Amino acid sequence: MNQHKRYSFRKVALVVFAVNIAMTLFAVIAILYIPGAKEQAKLKDLCSPLNLIRTGASLVFHTLYFYYGLNAYHTILRAAKPWRTHILFMIVLVLCSLTYYYLSVILVSDDQIEKMKKYGWGLSLFSFFFSSVLLCGLCMLIAYIDNLRIEKKQRQLLERKSLLLENKNTQANYNFLKAQINPHFLHNTLNFFYAKSLPYSQELSDGILTLSEIMRYSLTNTEDVEGKVPLSDEIAHVRNVIKINQMRFSDKLQVNFEVAGIVEPLRIIPFVLITIVENVLKHGELKDASDPAVIKLSVTDKTLSFHCRNKKKTGPKELSTGLGLDNTRKRLALTYGKQFTLDVTDTETHYTTELTILQL
Repeated sequence: MNQHKRYSFRKVALVVFAVNIAMTLFAVIAILYIPGAKEQAKLKDLCSPLNLIRTGASLVFHTLYFYYGLNAYHTILRAAKPWRTHILFMIVLVLCSLTYYYLSVILVSDDQIEKMKKYGWGLSLFSFFFSSVLLCGLCMLIAYIDNLRIEKKQRQLLERKSLLLENKNTQANYNFLKAQINPHFLHNTLNFFYAKSLPYSQELSDGILTLSEIMRYSLTNTEDVEGKVPLSDEIAHVRNVIKINQMRFSDKLQVNFEVAGIVEPLRIIPFVLITIVENVLKHGELKDASDPAVIKLSVTDKTLSFHCRNKKKTGPKELSTGLGLDNTRKRLALTYGKQFTLDVTDTETHYTTELTILQL
């Protein structure tokens, strides 16, 4: 029966019992240690038969009240009922509370009637009504906050499923592309061109060899079961891409790439670092010797920090959709969860990207 309930009867009863115990202990401490409290109440009154009956009634009522109230309001929230349903539910809860206070305070306790006559019926009834509204608000607030938590958890689950599906689709497209190109054939062909060009041009042969290494890394599957590759391979790929771009521009690009720390035997999902570096090479002003692009990678234990900063090009700029970094962020979230940060700072003159992965 309780399997369909969000809040089990046992848990609700335990919480209500714990709250009543705490309130009883507070009353005992007040009687024993607070000056003037002894005149208002006595310790033996807490153990009187009448008070025990009222305590038992309180436990039963509040357990049933919160059990049915929390589960009912949870159902209303999940079903996205109109506001009229919420108001009607609130009225029902308030009436239940007022009925309980009437039965437990007025019918069971004669001394409470004398106090009501002393302080006035209006003030007493207002006190009952205020307590009822407060109890109703507490019940609805607990269910509402819990519902928000459930919705957040479900959104995260849906996002994760979406990322998994997108990643599988991307991987399928990537595998299809690799199937169209035989990596060994391409690698061997480029090596053939390298050998043939070596006697004629050292620069050309080096370019072909570098391109061969880039294609080999891009097309050869070296990922483990977690979809990760050696960090050292990713770093070598970054160096090769920077190197071949330097060849394109006759070694005039001002790019400083530094690596600090021990990268072996750490692993990382592929093409994360190179995506960030390619943004630098594509959109950066890289011919200003006074303001070179700075690319720094440091490893401490299993924490990776990757920093890229470059001066922005002036004049007409190449169209950028930002999809590269967005996809990278999604892949990082899928693999590392909350164990990474990817921050981008875009000022008028410079572009900075900071990537931190806490547990490689």
